[in-house]
Amino acid sequence: MAQLTDDCFAHGGALLPLDQALADLKQRLGIVADTETLPLDDCLGRVAAEAVIARVSVPPQANSAVDGYAVYFDDLKPDAETVLPIAGRAAAGHPYAQTPPRGAAVRIFTGALMPDGTDTVLMQEDCAEAQGRVAIKPGIKRGANSRKAGEDIAAGATALQPGTLLSPAHLALAAAAGHATLTVFKPLRVALLSTGDEVNALGAALPPGGIYDANRPMLAGLLRRLGCVVSDLGIQPDKRDILARVLHDAAANHDAVISSGGVSTGEEDHVKAAIEANGSLHLWRLAIKPGRPVALGQIGRVPYFGLPGNPVAALLTFAFFARPLLARLGGADLPAPRAYFVQSGFAYKKKTDRREWVRVSLHEIENGWQARKFAVDGAGVITSLTGTDGIVELEESRTRLEPGESVRFYPYSALGL
Repeated sequence: MAQLTDDCFAHGGALLPLDQALADLKQRLGIVADTETLPLDDCLGRVAAEAVIARVSVPPQANSAVDGYAVYFDDLKPDAETVLPIAGRAAAGHPYAQTPPRGAAVRIFTGALMPDGTDTVLMQEDCAEAQGRVAIKPGIKRGANSRKAGEDIAAGATALQPGTLLSPAHLALAAAAGHATLTVFKPLRVALLSTGDEVNALGAALPPGGIYDANRPMLAGLLRRLGCVVSDLGIQPDKRDILARVLHDAAANHDAVISSGGVSTGEEDHVKAAIEANGSLHLWRLAIKPGRPVALGQIGRVPYFGLPGNPVAALLTFAFFARPLLARLGGADLPAPRAYFVQSGFAYKKKTDRREWVRVSLHEIENGWQARKFAVDGAGVITSLTGTDGIVELEESRTRLEPGESVRFYPYSALGL
């Protein structure tokens, strides 16, 4: 298991652009997850720890893509109907065992091996069979409806790269390439807690000034979608000694620790002191809205992520910041989220040199899709997440947006949400 260097999260200075911060941190971070070898059926959602090399070609031999008739292309008349005798039959798992004579066709079915020497298949819908002969219309191309050996992947080629988050399609390719087991990374073990004396457990009566803990179930769900094993450490009070002990114990048997709330420098925010009692904490000031302050640190050599207390800010900083870094720790090579360009249906002003995310719903219009801003902006407004389809990202250089302009839209699904 790789180890983190001391103070790998250390940073000081002005606000950082998000892309620069991620690139910097990914260079500093290494994989901390161990590996194991599992049956293919148990690998869904896991991360490939090594390259998967095809043991056989896919398909192993040339075969028919349709039900029809296998022929030698050179036996066909280019500009007139061709009538050929039917020499035999080939079905999937039951090949035609001989080399067909020239000037003959073989009745063939989807998946059956191409008879030796034949190179083209006519679809049965385009042919007429009668009295042991088949009439073939002109105009077919050489090699039509025939799958070549190895046209999907050749034996010895790399079927899957290490770091691939394994989907059902990846498992299909691994199986076709001859693998019954795969070596994968073990899931990251992540400890999750909430802080704040105002935060209350679900089902409890709310005291004056109290709120229910919305962040912990949200973040637990996001972590599990990423494939992590989550230990729920509950709600911890704003007391330095208790927090220090909880965090120390969490770091002893987890790969990462995540909390939400309580990471500012106010008198009642004790996370900073509790982390520093066990390691180091750095407040990364990111040029983003919502979620500018994100706390990163180490408890010993275990990474710590301190997310904002407001649910919208916690969700978006997790999606754009914590998620790719946790994936890196767990061995996954996540692609950048895919954005789509849509038309803005609202006006907006923002500061320069800051990236902003605006919650929107999509509406179909005559020439495409239009993004319409949710009515309330607040970073604590959870209905702005449940009542929208995704976010519009306004880049650092933009200061004003007008209706009708093209904007970059991320559906929540593209962010792992």
